Amino acid sequence: MSSGLITIKDIARELRISPSTVSRALKNHPDISEETKIAVNELARKLNYQPNAVALSLKQRRSNTIGVIIPEIVHYFFSSVISGIEDVAYDAGFNVIICQSNEKYDREVVNTRTLLANRVDGILVSISKETQQFDHFYKIRENEVPVVFYDRVVPGFEADQVIVDDFDAAYRATRHMIEGGCKKIVHFAGPQNLLIGQLRKEGYLKALREAGLETRNEWIMEADNFEKARLAVLNILDEKVNIDGIFAVNDTTAIGAMHTLQKRGVKVPNQIAVVGFSDGRLSGITDPALTSVDQHGYEMGTVATEILLKRILAENKNYPFETRVLNANLVIRGSSVKEIS
Repeated sequence: MSSGLITIKDIARELRISPSTVSRALKNHPDISEETKIAVNELARKLNYQPNAVALSLKQRRSNTIGVIIPEIVHYFFSSVISGIEDVAYDAGFNVIICQSNEKYDREVVNTRTLLANRVDGILVSISKETQQFDHFYKIRENEVPVVFYDRVVPGFEADQVIVDDFDAAYRATRHMIEGGCKKIVHFAGPQNLLIGQLRKEGYLKALREAGLETRNEWIMEADNFEKARLAVLNILDEKVNIDGIFAVNDTTAIGAMHTLQKRGVKVPNQIAVVGFSDGRLSGITDPALTSVDQHGYEMGTVATEILLKRILAENKNYPFETRVLNANLVIRGSSVKEIS
């Protein structure tokens, strides 16, 4: 017996029958006797035989595998998305290949090439912070592989997509801060090449303008991670900028801001309130707990996968693309609710 992967030929050689007989026995073909079927299946189990996925995919013209490109696996929101993707894919009999761009354009391009080389049936994508060129996505289309964008989408690229209403969620988060007494709110923004960064900024600005509050360009700072938030807060405090609220583009940024404020003796929320976006696992265990927008990552993963599988399995794939907008709700906690003195 060979030391590598067990094949149909190995089983056939052991039982002294033809490979075609083994193949038909494994498929429960009616022309094969029950005695032979039992012998073949028992030996297959004993030898831990696994069908050749590549050969099956070539025969069926489908690999029963989908690819996922994710910006950061360590990010709680994206790990929640993966859980939703895998649950739906598993129930449908599909395997999942996960690639991480690590927020790098070049790695994202390599990810798409890798998934196409592995003959995936479809791809789920959330683009990286660096991505401003989209030729690699058009290459996916040229290969007639369905693609669904989730959370971060490509403006103008016709494809299925699943998003939350970032504009409205940011508007409601900022309005909550205003209703709590904040009048000078800064926004720690995401990269403006990303649509979610633009929409969250615009939602913030709408809430301020609607309330008749001052808006300043210098109050919008690109800070979308812990370290950038730390530096932005230090600059605000050192320059003695008079603010009473921070609306952050994500939870990591909000936590970085809150941590730095507290280290410098600033009371959160009574002196400066803080609100985040994504409602990750850490948001409930900070002190005070972080007010944040719940993006429902698991639901986004399940919906995106259902849309992708529907297109993969459709006999006629030329039906209109759909955009599914999920509700995002504000989870109010202590970081934005000022104590009444």
